[in-house]
Amino acid sequence: MTPNSVFQQSLDKSNRADPYPLYAELRKTPVRREEDGTYVVSTYNEIVALLHDPRVSSARPTFPQPGEPGFSEEAAQQPRAFINTDPPEHDRIRRIAMRHFGPPHSPHRIDDLRPEMVEIITGLIDGVTGRRRIDIVDDIAYPFPVTVICRILGVPREDEARFHAWADTVVEASDSRQEGRAQRLQRRQSALLELHRYLGGIAAERRRAPGDDLISGLITDQGPDGSMSLIQVAVTGTLLLIAGHETTVNLITNGMLTLLRHPEHLDRLRHEPDLAVSMVEELLRYEPPVHFLSLSRIALDDIDIAGTTIPKGAPIVLALAAGSRDPAHVPDPDRFDPDRRYNEHLGFGGGIHYCFGAPLARLETQIALTELARRLDNPRLVADPPPYRPSPGLRGPRHLFIDIDGVDRPAR
Repeated sequence: MTPNSVFQQSLDKSNRADPYPLYAELRKTPVRREEDGTYVVSTYNEIVALLHDPRVSSARPTFPQPGEPGFSEEAAQQPRAFINTDPPEHDRIRRIAMRHFGPPHSPHRIDDLRPEMVEIITGLIDGVTGRRRIDIVDDIAYPFPVTVICRILGVPREDEARFHAWADTVVEASDSRQEGRAQRLQRRQSALLELHRYLGGIAAERRRAPGDDLISGLITDQGPDGSMSLIQVAVTGTLLLIAGHETTVNLITNGMLTLLRHPEHLDRLRHEPDLAVSMVEELLRYEPPVHFLSLSRIALDDIDIAGTTIPKGAPIVLALAAGSRDPAHVPDPDRFDPDRRYNEHLGFGGGIHYCFGAPLARLETQIALTELARRLDNPRLVADPPPYRPSPGLRGPRHLFIDIDGVDRPAR
């Protein structure tokens, strides 16, 4: 790719704190061809059209292939996570997983966790009592969703140190930069194999002695869609473990950063906890955790869109964060407004690959931001902008240090 292309600039770490002016430039050409043949789509209507277009495949290889550096026979034998497959296999695996996660078969699984989530976030905030400087990421936004997803999956919370590094490697390799792509894919492959082995061991244990967790449900499921193999459960569990906390860490942290930049809304949330629902939806539009869908999408046929033909076989990048701020779709898109009455965004993607864990991420973020707003006394940013994580696709601060005057007691 041309180093100075607008898209490449938006991926550069120097622009991580504020890529939105570059996204505005991207939208001037809704479908852009990069030098390597990748097509970048950045406007709302065109992204939505492609998210629902069966000619866009999510099955582009994401591991090194035979003849490429780092090719592994073990990796080649792994089934794909359902997010990287197309129908009908995508639909089958997703239906099996959803039976144990949400509606219609398990409609109350997430909401029934609300009291436990409140207890977890209360304990984390209690834990910073007496300090005058805290890190929203390390103290709150990371341990909260990790604890919750471990509880749902049945993964021992004390194993967090083992899978944290693997998950970070996977996330940092999952972006659109061509420079060093082969090396990133190799690192991603190694980390995923380690996670598959780890979760495969847990699945084997649950097959012998099932519990009430999601892995137990997946490994013992004998429903109308057939059963998952041990390795399929491990691969699905890996996807849910990573997606179940990485994006929510960013959403909570981006949310707190946004509220500290808009103290009037932080004060409103402190006194109007019901505002959390619409506030989280606006955050998903305004400062989403996922900026690009890029690693696996590819055109299965020539696709004519916005006056451009994306040729068969071309890689496609969907710039979700650019689309959610498209002024042709939403008025005054660069203004944070929790009172928007019409707020259709791309924060969770769309189409058949709409975010599996969206109900969980929404509830976790609503609870976390409400409790932080209610209990932190006079929170203020230490540095703005804060330091950001390397990934341009899954974008969020690596740390968010704030000073506080104290911690109020939890509401009873």
